[in-house]
Amino acid sequence: MITSVIFDCDGVLVDSEEIANRVLAELLTEAGLPTTYDQAVEVYRGRSMESVVATASERFGSSLPFDLSERYYTRIKEVFETDLRPIPGVTDALKRIDLPDCVASNGPLHKMETTLRLTGLWDRFKGRIFSADDVAAGKPAPDLFLHAARVMGFDPATTAVVEDSLFGVEAALAAGMNVFAFSSHTEPGILAKAGGIPFTDMAQLPELLRQN
Repeated sequence: MITSVIFDCDGVLVDSEEIANRVLAELLTEAGLPTTYDQAVEVYRGRSMESVVATASERFGSSLPFDLSERYYTRIKEVFETDLRPIPGVTDALKRIDLPDCVASNGPLHKMETTLRLTGLWDRFKGRIFSADDVAAGKPAPDLFLHAARVMGFDPATTAVVEDSLFGVEAALAAGMNVFAFSSHTEPGILAKAGGIPFTDMAQLPELLRQN
């Protein structure tokens, strides 16, 4: 029986994945590491920024010629101001979910505050938001989800995690939690094979939580 819920942020609550990966691809290309949008999604989506920088530097063969993290957050915030929206249906779904919950994301707190405020969800989760900056290792390590559960008093065995990335699904399973995989940017079959329960519409989530 599900008694609590942990939500990822990007791609689950806020429709930021396309924006973020488009900006990342542009910046990596500017740095001399030609990257398409699809490659950005495949290689970097779901990683912490520290992991993104490390992976990009390894593929580049040396340190990148500029501070990728600083430019990335500056640029996406500019785009978020005009283009960011909540995930379709998530606001209504949240109203129908009557369980203790929180947010746990590989993104830094300042980014989550920006995206959740812009989409009107900040007050819904204020004080219950956790970042990979809070732990030694972000997703796909289980540390972030276990930290959030410990602080919130959630039992991992009866906690549901709502994720949209392969790294997130792997992290939740490693934490011993139940995973509901929102397949907005990843094929449902890939997330199901990894161990997530796939769904394609946020309107389905409240009933999925009740059934499981």
